[in-house]
Parts: sequence; C-alpha cells; structure tokens
Amino acid sequence: MAPIISATQKLPLVSHAFSYSKPTRAGFSLLQPHIFHSNKALFFSRSNFRLLKAILNSPSLTKVAGDAKEKEEALTLREICLGHVPEHVLRRVAEVGYVVPTDVQKQALPVLFSGSDCILHAQTGSGKTLAYLLLIFSVMNTQRSAVQALIVVPTRELGIQVTKVARMLAAMPTENEAEQKSCTVMALLDGGMLRRHKSWLKAEPPTIVVATIGSLCQMLEKHLLKLESMQVLVIDEVDFMFNSSKQVSSLRKLLTSYSSCNSRQTVFASASIPQHNRFLYDCIQQKWTKRDVVHVHVNPIEPMPTRLQHKFVICSKKQRHQTLLSIVLSDTPKSGIIFVGEQSKKSKKAGNAPPTIDLVDFLKTSSWGCSEILLLEEDMNFNSRAASLSEVRQGGGYLLVATDIAARGVDLPEITHIYNFDLPRTAVDYLHRAGRTGRKPFSDEKCYVTNIIMPEERFVLQRYENELMFNCEELFL
Repeated sequence: MAPIISATQKLPLVSHAFSYSKPTRAGFSLLQPHIFHSNKALFFSRSNFRLLKAILNSPSLTKVAGDAKEKEEALTLREICLGHVPEHVLRRVAEVGYVVPTDVQKQALPVLFSGSDCILHAQTGSGKTLAYLLLIFSVMNTQRSAVQALIVVPTRELGIQVTKVARMLAAMPTENEAEQKSCTVMALLDGGMLRRHKSWLKAEPPTIVVATIGSLCQMLEKHLLKLESMQVLVIDEVDFMFNSSKQVSSLRKLLTSYSSCNSRQTVFASASIPQHNRFLYDCIQQKWTKRDVVHVHVNPIEPMPTRLQHKFVICSKKQRHQTLLSIVLSDTPKSGIIFVGEQSKKSKKAGNAPPTIDLVDFLKTSSWGCSEILLLEEDMNFNSRAASLSEVRQGGGYLLVATDIAARGVDLPEITHIYNFDLPRTAVDYLHRAGRTGRKPFSDEKCYVTNIIMPEERFVLQRYENELMFNCEELFL
C-alpha cells in the first residue's frame, strides 16, 4: 500500500506497527510489536519494547521532538526550497508575496524534492499549483532544448491561470538574460492558434507545456510534440478528468502509452479524490505512477475552510430570480459568482435561451447596482471566455454568472460570495464551487455560500452537508 501522509504526519524514517502473530502452541495469539525501518522488520522482546517505549516517551526526547517540529513549522518557503529551486525563481516567489508556506506546501515539497511520485490532496486554494511548479523548476535544465515538464488541465481557464503563474516565476532578471537561457512556457489550449504552435515547436521546443488533453493529443498524434525528455508530468484536477467521458481515454493513453511512469515523476492534484484508497491502488496497478507513490492528504477532516459560512433559502421555481436579487441586494458583495446549471438538451432543441443568458438579462434590467455583470460558460468562444476572466481579475465590484466551468481551479482571490442559483449535481461539485471563495491564505475574512433551493431539494443539500461536514443555516426573507 502506498504511504499516506496526513495533516499531522511527515514521512517517518521509523514507524511503529502492531500485528497479530499466528496462534502459538499454547493456543493463544500475542500482540507482536514490529518496528519497520528501510523495509526491514526488526522483532523485539516485550522487555526490550518496553525499554524502547520508555526512551521514546522520555521528557528529554519529547522536548527534542517538539523543538524539531516547531523548527520545521517555522521554516519559510524559501528555506524549504533552498538548494532545490533556482535563486531567481525563489526571488520571484518572495516578490509576489509567497513567504510563509501553506500546509500542503510544508508537507508536499520535501516529498516532491525527493523524487517520489505524489498525489496532492488538499482544500481548494491551498497552494497545490505553486507546490508542483516549484518541483518543476527544481528539475529544469534550460540548456536542454526539449519539453521537460507537462501540466495537463481540464479547462482552458485553469490552463491560462497556470501558464500565467509559470511564466511569472520563470521570468529571468534582465541582468541574467545574457548569461543564462530562460525557461519557456507554452500554453497548448483548445482554441489556440495551432499554426503558431507548430512553428514554435519546430523552431525550438518549450521547456514547460501547459495543455488541455484534447490539444495535447492532437499534437502528439501528429508527432509535433515529443515527450522522450519529459521529467515531470502533472495532472491537475485529476478526479474531474478521470470522470469525464471526453477526456478519460486520452488521459489513460498519455499515462501509459505516450510516456512511462518509470522515466518520469508523476504528480496528481485535486481538492477531491473520492475513494482515494482505491485510486491509489489503481495508480500502482495501472502503472500510472511508480509503486512508492505518496498520498499527501491535508486536512481530511475539514474538506472546506472553516471561514466559509453556508446558507440556504427555500422558494418556488417561479420566485428564484427575485429571491436571488433580494439576497444579492442585501449582501452587497464585493465580488461574487452565481452558479447556474447547464441548459438541458430538451431546452436547447426547443430553441430556448440558456438559463445563464436569462439570468444576466434579468440582473441587468433590475435595480442591481453592481458595476459589472459578466458571463462565463462553455459554449462561449475562447476569446470571449478569456476576456471575461481578464475583466474579473482586474478588480472587484462584479458579479460573474457562470456554469461549472468556473468551478475547477480558477483562482479569483477577491470573491467573497458564492450563489448556487441551481444546486450542484454532486457533493464534489459543491466543494469546488464553494472553493472559488475563501482563497486568500492566512486570511480570517468571512466568505459566504448561499443556496437557492426548492422544497424538494432540501434533502439533497442535507446529503452534501453530511458528506462534506458543514452546517447550512436557513435564511428567511
């Protein structure tokens, strides 16, 4: 079984386990203590084990262990990365304000720098992207003209975001440009200009490629992109990609056919990995990762930040638009996202307008005083979607009406309110929608998730509360 690291554990050199031995001739079993070290089991007599236990529990050793833990927790992000990540990248990290490591960075970076395959399983907004980017920069050799790292994402929006952070970290200081070749980052996303990418790949391969699986496989099948020199493969939002009928077959092919797990370091990342023990088993059995893959699971008890406050309002279907407007006018959010369900096939065939368009039109003709009401949905073309996200990132004072395309990985730190105009289909979708707010690390600012539901949907919301371990307070208008 692959090692698992919880929020309170690090990779131990020595771990203690107990197992029952086979029944002895006297007809009873003994609880036999084992100590595992470097994959070898050493057996101790009971007296020796009591002695070892007394030593381990001695006040002096406990104090040393406590001091070591405090020292480890006090390390800055720079100190964790020193000796692994290039100096100019560390300076950029500090310049943009990443000084204190988040929990997932504290736990994952030593594992990643050791060369182990890793599953990063932590809350939305916890710093997983920066963790795997720092790993990538630690192994890059800019003197080599080859693709050395590949980051696969489920949506263009997440791809644009990851590319932006990667390029920001890769930027070389002006005085160093002549001395050292810079790291290049290509965004190979659906809707991009394929001809330009072809020319780029022929001239000189990028060091890092950020890609959606569709565009990536198109390039691989045409032999325009080669992965022989790839050192790191990252699959972001891995659970979403394995659950997508459009993406799963291509993803499996990438993991096993286009490259081998033995020649690369593989990193999977997500806030939600249902049945993660089964997923670990599949990773090893299907040879998506090496056998020593490490599962870094941060804060499994609280899947969502505690500073999120969840509320719900019950109303009839006809009252939903007016109910939403009343709540928004009462909240006066700095910035928020209104999540709307996808249009059904039946509605499309009937020629009806998408529910997102209906809602945007209603808000624009209402007494809502927000400066901007923006739209983001899958049917929009690439440039329109990019323009919406660009406007959102320029500042506060907006409402973004979106489908679940905005629920995965998109980082909008100014969002304070989430409104579920339509209840998400699953608890996992609820987790990722809620994760678009409360994304400022180490902040105590309260953020809100409000659900507008019909009476028959109350039991669905209660199921989500049980699965995700949160309480939802009813609002009365």
